[in-house]
Amino acid sequence: MALTLGLVALAAWLYLVAGRGGFWRMSERDDRDEAPHPAAWPSVTAIVPARNEADVIARSIGSLAAQDYPGPFRILLADDGSEDGTAQVARQAAGPERLEVLTGAPLAEGWTGKLFAMSQGVARAEAVAPPPDYLLFTDADIAHAPDTLRRLVARAEARGLVLTSLMAELHQSSWFEKLMIPAFVFFFDMLYPFPWANDPRRREAAAAGGCMLVRRQALKAAGGVAAIRGEIIDDCAMARLLKPQGPIWLGLTHRARSLRPYESLGEIGRMISRSAYAQLDYSPAKLAGTVLGLAAIFLAPPLLAVFAGGAAEFAGLTAWVLMSLAFQPMLRFYGRSPLWAPLLPAIAALYLGFTLASAFDHWGGRGGMWKGRAQAAAAAGRA
Repeated sequence: MALTLGLVALAAWLYLVAGRGGFWRMSERDDRDEAPHPAAWPSVTAIVPARNEADVIARSIGSLAAQDYPGPFRILLADDGSEDGTAQVARQAAGPERLEVLTGAPLAEGWTGKLFAMSQGVARAEAVAPPPDYLLFTDADIAHAPDTLRRLVARAEARGLVLTSLMAELHQSSWFEKLMIPAFVFFFDMLYPFPWANDPRRREAAAAGGCMLVRRQALKAAGGVAAIRGEIIDDCAMARLLKPQGPIWLGLTHRARSLRPYESLGEIGRMISRSAYAQLDYSPAKLAGTVLGLAAIFLAPPLLAVFAGGAAEFAGLTAWVLMSLAFQPMLRFYGRSPLWAPLLPAIAALYLGFTLASAFDHWGGRGGMWKGRAQAAAAAGRA
């Protein structure tokens, strides 16, 4: 039994390292293959959905107002019923000449809050003549370097992309952030290999919701935001919606940074559990398969390496070494020591616990909880 488990874990890691698009290399980055400037810069409207974001909105909106973009550029804040003065803080940060604030309507049935705010922002952007060529969807807790938009548009224009997305560098100052955040991006890339998502010949699609530059006409042709109105994992849903319209691209970046801190393990756990069960389509069978799979791939190798003997010990140790080596590029990207790598099985065990918590939250009517809303009901109702 131990040997069989060891061979399964080893085979899984040999596949992940050699046969899953080289996801672990972290080669898809916005500081590589810089695109030339277009002959004419297209128009862009940034749409920022926000709900009670007064603590971060000034830095986020301020970074948008400071963009060095050479073409027409507007900023639209879609205020989703904030009660903490988010809109006022945003106006002070950007000035009335740079920012338009849209007071959102009450949440419509069947929509998640963020997507409903985004849809209202799109409608407002399209009501201004001429409508923009591109829409930049960015979260209220993301700060951008001054050249972020210019480089995004240059890449989109050079490659004919309908969706250009950046995985924002997540906050990592507390010990728990340093432990958990690099693994979060590693697991996301393992689940949605960026090279496969960026390959027009493959069906896989992924995006990061903190920063998505979308060609407006492509979104309209795909049915608009309404086509994904109940999705919890809205960014990947957007990517699946748009990839049939043309090529997409997703990459890592240091130019877009998350401003939202996670000071405790519980805060990180709530961030993960908000969407983990949605990723499994609210399926108990998929949940059971995920539990067994994570246990075999991440937990079995160190247990076999420490407690087994003979061939089982060798297989477990080899699998543990492979996963540690695969984790190294992500640790380098986040400036972490390579000595964190052997802790990946323990980190995976925590993620497994948060996934189970996500299922329990859903069964208890608290799924997809964000800003006081349990949003999973809209998504589950579609299934």
